[in-house]
Amino acid sequence: MSKPIAAIVGRPNVGKSTLFNVLAGADISIVKDTPGVTRDRIYADVEWSGYSFTLIDTGGIEPASQDLILREMRTQAQIAIDTADVIIFMVDVRQGVVDADYSVADILRKSAKPIVMAVNKTDDFKKQQADVYEFYNLGLGDPYPISAANRQGIGDLLDEVVAYFNERSEAEEEEDIPRIAIIGKPNVGKSSIINKLLGENRCIVSNIAGTTRDAIDTRVKWNKKEYIFVDTAGLRRKSRINEELERYMIIRTVTAVERADVCVLVIDATEGITEQDAKIAGIAHERGKGMIIAVNKWDAVEKDNHTVKEFTDDVRDVLAYMPYAEILFVSAETGQRLPKIFETIEEVIENQNKRISTGILNEILAEAVALNQPPSDKGRRLRIYYMTQVSVKPPTFVIFVNDKKLMHFSYTRYLENRIRDTFGFKGTALHFIVRERKDKDQK
Repeated sequence: MSKPIAAIVGRPNVGKSTLFNVLAGADISIVKDTPGVTRDRIYADVEWSGYSFTLIDTGGIEPASQDLILREMRTQAQIAIDTADVIIFMVDVRQGVVDADYSVADILRKSAKPIVMAVNKTDDFKKQQADVYEFYNLGLGDPYPISAANRQGIGDLLDEVVAYFNERSEAEEEEDIPRIAIIGKPNVGKSSIINKLLGENRCIVSNIAGTTRDAIDTRVKWNKKEYIFVDTAGLRRKSRINEELERYMIIRTVTAVERADVCVLVIDATEGITEQDAKIAGIAHERGKGMIIAVNKWDAVEKDNHTVKEFTDDVRDVLAYMPYAEILFVSAETGQRLPKIFETIEEVIENQNKRISTGILNEILAEAVALNQPPSDKGRRLRIYYMTQVSVKPPTFVIFVNDKKLMHFSYTRYLENRIRDTFGFKGTALHFIVRERKDKDQK
């Protein structure tokens, strides 16, 4: 049974993201005094009074605006309204009832969904009581005075919200759904890929670089299995980060990678692999995430018999530190090879969770050492006693040696390659920990 959904809706800059962050218990949405900062809706799981529900934060609705981004935000908010079981309509007591509030109220009435009105910025109800009651004029029932910034009145608001949920228990088993982070530079087609996979315009797509300011979670079902896709803000070179908001975007991307099992780096085929792509991929590599490289807009590239190989060689050259990454050539525009993304994700997840027995590992180790003797320094040779796998995601191995200083990086890479030759581990990083054990400790 799916969790109930509540969506926070209202015109820009009334405090929706502030309330969302308080309820989510973390700074998930960008909070700034610039109208229109929260461009895409954000999801979070919230618990209140024994109920567990999903909260959606939306970009502000500007009903009459012709601005491209504000029009797209209005569309996003409408999707949230259509998805929600209960709508939290937020207004601003300091500004009072304005024409845009009436317009938003009309949109909400047409949805026929339960509506709970939150009159935000009510820091002193006794002094602002008359201003709060003014919102009865919207015809949406009782206004609930709250101060999201000061965390006042939120309990009464949530009591009213959960009262609309079914009385049956909303407890669910903890879901073990793979999380897939879509990462890459602005305007390479990350949102377009998710929209094509999903079959609806869930993420804002426009030709304005950096449109997706926050990371948004989207559930996608394929072959009877669910995945959570996270469309992240595109990273820019530091020299182009002129606004504080751009810094928020980088934090969002890093956070999304931290929470993901597999990362899909989207590259623009018409631009080719760039240094910035390598830096973005490095974020996932350093954190040991599964890695897939999706070369998007492949339909727009003139091709001959050598094009795929040449592009692959370029990618491998720039991303030399992660030769394990799987490369796919796709098109969000035509849908070309997009289903292959799911197949590759499954393969990567399987490899991330693969375990190799200590016995088999040490057979490979013995053979590797026989073929290529461990390094030595000043007459002292590295001795490798044994290797064992200690964890997964990423697969992590501990190598016991006589002297860690003798374990050169190149030899660790050699052992990694021998393991990969035998077991594959495509799409996932491998982590090696070297520990010392003195000769006298060995039997």
